[in-house]
Parts: sequence; C-alpha cells; structure tokens
Amino acid sequence: MQALGIDIGGSGIKGALVDLDSGELVSERIRIETPSSFHIEEVTRTIATLVSEFDYSGNVGVGFPAAVAGGVVLTPPTAHHVAGWVDQSVNERFSRATGCEVTVLNDADAAGLAEIHFGAGRGVSGVVITVTLGTGVGAGLFMDGKLVPNLEIGKIFLASHDDVVEQYMAGRIKKEHGLKWYEYRERLHEFCEHVEQVFSPQLIIIGGGISKKHHKFISEDQLKRARIVPAELRNQAGIVGAAAGAVWGGSARTDINK
Repeated sequence: MQALGIDIGGSGIKGALVDLDSGELVSERIRIETPSSFHIEEVTRTIATLVSEFDYSGNVGVGFPAAVAGGVVLTPPTAHHVAGWVDQSVNERFSRATGCEVTVLNDADAAGLAEIHFGAGRGVSGVVITVTLGTGVGAGLFMDGKLVPNLEIGKIFLASHDDVVEQYMAGRIKKEHGLKWYEYRERLHEFCEHVEQVFSPQLIIIGGGISKKHHKFISEDQLKRARIVPAELRNQAGIVGAAAGAVWGGSARTDINK
C-alpha cells in the first residue's frame, strides 16, 4: 500500500509517495518553498500544487507544526504565530483543495509514527517517547505503539531552569548560545531524566536534524530505567509518518510486537 506524505516545515513543504509496507520513499521527494506569510490560503494552495505534481488521488497525510485534533488546529503554528489557523478544520480545507482525502496531524506526532512503525521504536511495547530537536522541541507519546497525540513537551518547565524546555535545549539553542557538544549533552540528559520521572517510558528516541550527530550529544550514561537511542529515519521521518497517519491514524500496526 502507498500513500502520499507531506511535511510542512518552516522553509519548505516536502512530499513523497511512501510504501507503507517498508516505510521507504517510492518517488522523488518534491519540495516547494513555504509561503513566507504562512497565511492559510497560501499554504493550502501550495499543498494543492504539491499534490498535483504527483498526479495522485489517494490518501494524503500532512504533518503540521501545531497541535491538531480531529483535523482541527488547536494552537498557533510553531515559529509562525500567524492568525487564522486556530479552530480551522484543515482536514476539510486541504481535502477540498486537493481533491484527495487528507489527514492532518502534528508534525512531531508524524515523525514519531515513522519511528514506531519503521524505525527505532518498532516492536517496543509499553511507553515510548519520540523527541524531535529543531527550532523547538516536539515529541510523540506512544503506548504499545498507539499514539497519544499532541504531547507539547517543549512547553514544560525544568525545575532547574526558569523557562520552557525549547528555550533550553532545542536544536537551535546550541548554535544560538554557542554551546559545546558536552554542554548540550548535559542539557539533553537533564531533560531526559525529567521525562523519565514524569512519564516512565521504556524508550526515548531522539530525532530531528541534529540527530545525525547523535554520537556527540547522546550520553553514554543511560537513565535508570529508560534507554535513549537516536532516531533511524532522520529527515524522512516527517514524510513517512504523515503517510502512515493518513492510512492508520494513530493506531499501532498489527505487527508491533514482532
């Protein structure tokens, strides 16, 4: 089975056809520049243009940078804060514009679905948390492979730091604050210790663009109970997970324990 996955990023809206048996891209990845205004009408037109590039008429999944429930946007888009998105049914809007059945989910949830179905979380039962380090800190929460959506983990406070997590250890913070890798590693480990205390996961998967250098900042000192591992799908996770969400929603695959 195939589906079209679309990942809406700050600078580019990217899409590809995905084989949902293997989790592999089976088409060229097409990228269109994200409208600088991020206005709802312009983004909708861009998605319709992207879908038309594939001459495609099946299920479409879209990873969107905000909390989304039932296809309705709950919070302003991350890093854009543009009016006009909250309370909009983007499932309906994008479906009308493309002529396809479109399922929209939070972008970090989409990346997490990819890791659970095809990557580092495949076959892991119990609680798994996927973390996406980028402009902010996104996360996916899974119980026995089933998604619990919209875990806004980047908005929580650390007791030792008087600000939200994404202002302390998002991927961009290393560059903005001129942190050495060991300093960034200490911040990430502190964050993971807090996640372990609050959620008691079996596994924490670290993804995002910075994860390609995971050997520099994932500590060899593991937590008391949870394992910390790098993501496997990296930059393809958003597209692959969006495609999976279009077909399976937040449900586990039937082979989750294989």
